[in-house]
Amino acid sequence: MIFKTRFAPSPTGPLHLGHAYSALLAHDMARAAGGVFHLRIDDLDQSRSRPAWETQIFDDLAWLGLAWPSPVWRQSERLPRYRSVLTRLWARGLLYPCHCSRADIRAAASAPQEGAPLQGPDGLIYPGTCRPDTPPEGPLPDLPLRLDMGRALATLPAPPCFTETGAGPDEETGLIHLENMEKTVGDVALARPGMGASYHLAIVCDDADQGITHVIRGQDLFSATQIHVLLQRLLDLPTPLYHHHRLIRDTAGRRLAKRDDARAIATYRAEGKRPEDIRTMVGL
Repeated sequence: MIFKTRFAPSPTGPLHLGHAYSALLAHDMARAAGGVFHLRIDDLDQSRSRPAWETQIFDDLAWLGLAWPSPVWRQSERLPRYRSVLTRLWARGLLYPCHCSRADIRAAASAPQEGAPLQGPDGLIYPGTCRPDTPPEGPLPDLPLRLDMGRALATLPAPPCFTETGAGPDEETGLIHLENMEKTVGDVALARPGMGASYHLAIVCDDADQGITHVIRGQDLFSATQIHVLLQRLLDLPTPLYHHHRLIRDTAGRRLAKRDDARAIATYRAEGKRPEDIRTMVGL
């Protein structure tokens, strides 16, 4: 088996030191294993994606010394693939339309009878407002769609699991068993208005279609992995090995964000830093 991994940034702002660490680590691990490092562009959110930021991504990563095969996949070019997967899940009665806004979800989750709102890997856990008693019928609608978590889990012979070779936020490693997802994850969105598919659905399809064997990414995405593994099981797709790495933080201990331009790779380049300086700064 050839070691294949990927780095999949969104072209919605500048890459910062946290991105540099994740991309360099994945590239180094692939090279050490004689494998392949892929670059993908997560541009599902066309309202925020900009060609200039994509160009900057390519420039910054090349400056860091990374190389990747061509052509580079863009999620905006793979919408028919995501639609076909949604159609399969809909035909199995595992999806339902949801018209709730984020404000609606906050209000329902905060109702006195619900207790304190619970946070899951996709934000507030959806309270099931639009969930039908029986699966919807007819063709797949062009509407926001959620996964009926209870029905989905009932189709599996056993709870899903995955192998963690790095460490989650609580130092989880080894074989991770996923349980109680109906309460801790809820009915996640798989199709969003204006985007065609959710991040979770798109990344699962992309990893499988590109033959990714190792997913290397930050600990902030550890909790989302259970959604991805569940979708892999539902769609009979292979589950990669997962390696969640430490996060690069600022002096206050906060994880870096794209709005933190002071730590953007482009800023360090403009100041005359070298690629090896960036490696030192992130601990590689």
